[in-house]
Amino acid sequence: MKLQGLHHITMITGDAQQNVDFYADVLGLRLVKKTVNFDAPEAYHLYFGDERGSPGSILTWFEFSGAVRGRAGVGMVHTIELAVGSEPALDFWAGRLRSEGYASTRAERSLRFEDYDGLGLALVVTDDGDPPLTAQHPEVPAEHAIRGIAGARAYGSHPEAEEKFLTGTLGFTSAGSGEYRLIGGERHFHWAYDPPPDALGRQGAGTVHHIAWASEDEDHLAWQHRVRAAGGHVTEVRDRDYFKSIYFREPRGILFEIATLSPGFAIDEDPDHLGEQLRLPKMHEHLRPQLERTLAPVLNPRFARREQVGS
Repeated sequence: MKLQGLHHITMITGDAQQNVDFYADVLGLRLVKKTVNFDAPEAYHLYFGDERGSPGSILTWFEFSGAVRGRAGVGMVHTIELAVGSEPALDFWAGRLRSEGYASTRAERSLRFEDYDGLGLALVVTDDGDPPLTAQHPEVPAEHAIRGIAGARAYGSHPEAEEKFLTGTLGFTSAGSGEYRLIGGERHFHWAYDPPPDALGRQGAGTVHHIAWASEDEDHLAWQHRVRAAGGHVTEVRDRDYFKSIYFREPRGILFEIATLSPGFAIDEDPDHLGEQLRLPKMHEHLRPQLERTLAPVLNPRFARREQVGS
């Protein structure tokens, strides 16, 4: 039994349309699901990823309209690393970000920048052999497209000390100095702890809410038992329509989720039309008339381009 790499990472934003404009247009990802928060149905939950909505490509956001900008601190993820295939891809993205008004900083085999909410992002050239998980965008050449989520970095106390819960319970490999690697059947993920800043963290727009690891469906209950046996305070299994989930905090305070690989995002939409309609959790379907009145419309740039071509 082993985790199959990353499933998704979920953040908070204060503006759903800005979220779609940045990730589905500037970064060229696909909006694969437009739904609402299970626990707060008045708030959007937006999912972005590759063409199929594959685990390992998925970035998601809860929209709490007008949310104040947050700040990453101890026990929080501060940077998400997105994979690209080459150094020329970094050149392309530096130019594209600049043309859209976003500054970036070039480092060795990486390009660092922030989104409109201040979320820390980095494009990194990877050579793990992971199958590329790409989306199509008319302004992003296929060879430069984002290829999936490569890693994430968090602030943790005593980052140099090996986190035994990661290595002993969850199956990560320690590379020393706070660096870890999760090796799934097809995909890898880099995880790291860095020394925390002096300022306390504050959850809000531009911060990570949780990070989810992928499990084979048949192993999901066994992961719940394993985490509980290791002393973790793990939730009951929660049906999220597109996957099933359990949640717990790892010892340094970051909220972890383990999510199943199926049924996936095409269970309630045609794969060619993902993200075009408001899909509601089964438990909230009775709220549709109210939600369609109160949720601000969100324009999907891919859908808008299709309409222009057809007109």
